[in-house]
Amino acid sequence: MTINLLSCNSVRPDKRAIANCIAEIAIDVNPSLAHEFTNIILEGDAVEITVDDKNSGSALRVLRKLDIDYEIVE
Repeated sequence: MTINLLSCNSVRPDKRAIANCIAEIAIDVNPSLAHEFTNIILEGDAVEITVDDKNSGSALRVLRKLDIDYEIVE
């Protein structure tokens, strides 16, 4: 499943938690790239990641918990 991470609406976003979340749920994303994606999201730009279908439910739940807006592409 492909997901666009649009923005983070948290008042005080936890960069480390967001980066760890992206690194765990995204396919082929290492921690360094996850930190770059986190900075891009916090600047207000969208990032596209691919999530394994069998983990998609828990991935979406974690994104909501971190106040990350997303849209499902496919």
